[in-house]
Amino acid sequence: MDEVTRGKLEAIRQGELSVVENVQRMLERIAKLNPKINAFIELNPDALAQAEAVERRLRRGEKVGKLAGLTVGVKSNINVLGLRATCASKTLEDYIATYDAEVIKRVRAAGGIIIGMTNMDEFACGSSGETSAFGATDNPAAPGHIPGGSSSGSAAAIAAGMCDLCLGSDTGGSIRNPASHCGVVGVKPTYGLVPRQGLIDLAMSLDQIGPFAPDVYGAALLLEVIAGFNPNECVMLDAKGVSYADELQTDLKGMRVGISPKFRELTDPKIMEVIDSAIKKLQDLGAEIVEVELPHLEKGLPAYYLIMSVEFFSATRKFDGRKYGKRIEDVCGDEVLRRILRGRHISRKEYRGKYYQRALQVRTIIREELMTALEKVDVIVGPTVPKLPHKMGEKISVSAMYAYDYLTIPANLAGICGGVVKAGEVDGIPVGLQVQGKVLGEEEVFRVLRSYEAVA
Repeated sequence: MDEVTRGKLEAIRQGELSVVENVQRMLERIAKLNPKINAFIELNPDALAQAEAVERRLRRGEKVGKLAGLTVGVKSNINVLGLRATCASKTLEDYIATYDAEVIKRVRAAGGIIIGMTNMDEFACGSSGETSAFGATDNPAAPGHIPGGSSSGSAAAIAAGMCDLCLGSDTGGSIRNPASHCGVVGVKPTYGLVPRQGLIDLAMSLDQIGPFAPDVYGAALLLEVIAGFNPNECVMLDAKGVSYADELQTDLKGMRVGISPKFRELTDPKIMEVIDSAIKKLQDLGAEIVEVELPHLEKGLPAYYLIMSVEFFSATRKFDGRKYGKRIEDVCGDEVLRRILRGRHISRKEYRGKYYQRALQVRTIIREELMTALEKVDVIVGPTVPKLPHKMGEKISVSAMYAYDYLTIPANLAGICGGVVKAGEVDGIPVGLQVQGKVLGEEEVFRVLRSYEAVA
């Protein structure tokens, strides 16, 4: 899989594959597979016309962008002019975006063709892909099992070959969790590296837009396109002109790779067998394996759900049914309502100190632990999700659902970057290796992901 994206770009640039043909093939594949997988909520009616425009530029020998001719799916909480930004909720089921999010402007400028809007857990509230008002998404890599969430449609679309690249968002693992379950590459960038303008918030201090791809090169290329400073946003890192795709290496000599015994405590032994094998391969590639301490890792889960609920409650106050959409409390699903009510309760003056302030203190502890560990190593590797995905429709408790996020949440609390590549399988179900890096440590993360991909 490691040359899929690069190979297609070359074929388009050499005239062996037309942009129109690429888009047409993807639309035909979506028509064939989407009725069962349910990865897409809506398709872009102008996709072929936009493909023709890119094709004309290529024929005239004009300069085209890095994504020229590739199809890009977009999670339905990101605004794309003229398409519905539903957040997979009845609240916004008829809301048509009136503008392009900043990341969409950048994708278009790079020649990418927006092929459609992908399914998701409602308002990104979920870890399974089952809470969408438009129906659950199946897992193409393990049919009948959940694809993970909340960026379920984006991961499933890549796994099923319905588009070349996808955008998702990651608040507590919503890119990395489904990337692991679906056996694709997914990256949560450093907080502040990618513009959030045009993203419909789950929790503004945690959200980041990031890429899905069938290979590391594709994820690196898409992140390269969407990353970088946006002067219209107040919380952005001053990063300009990042370059990842052409810097990919398959040599880990001199790299210090951290592992933590805490991962083993929290994770299914069958998954750890796959991860241990992956770590051995990294060692064989020249990496030095170093044990690091993350003693409070599991405390991130309750802290995250408290912080996220308060921020989500605040973010949803605009969905009152007056200017657009319907009143969220009247039409939303159980999980969305649960988070709104929890956030409302914790936001009350008498509870802020007892719950919210303490959660922020735990967030600081988690961040300091990760930063200390990353001073000793270049990256930290381990499992992405502590357990295998359950079967679609299987009833599990709320706490069991939240437990999917144990290993991904800390990176969001700390604002660092993390990526996932398929490490192997357990009972035919993909298992992802998570690689966490420093603030703006994407280059090191990609180096490990690509090195592993090359020998997997």
